[in-house]
Amino acid sequence: MAVEMSDARFEELVADALDQLPPEFASAMDNVVVLVEDRNESEPDILGLYHGVALTERGHDYGGVLPDRISIYREPILGICDTEDDVVEEVLITVVHEVAHHFGIDDARLHELGWG
Repeated sequence: MAVEMSDARFEELVADALDQLPPEFASAMDNVVVLVEDRNESEPDILGLYHGVALTERGHDYGGVLPDRISIYREPILGICDTEDDVVEEVLITVVHEVAHHFGIDDARLHELGWG
């Protein structure tokens, strides 16, 4: 059963999830923007996606590029959740997961850390 939720409320939950990041992570996020989108056109079931060059991969020649993007996909998240509390939890997990990719943490390590 999918949860019904306004776009504004969903965006608020994404902002709340970003506010829950430890301050040292939030302040270290460099040249990245977080966007809420309806869904990914090529992979419509994914919940989020990091587009960019992870901090661990940036060399001395990194610069003059558009910001990296973290996309959080509203429709797939709402589609797998039964309650608003489920949405809050899934948004937090998805935001943490994609921010971790910005820091160069891969899926295997995220699973080890319990964020799978």
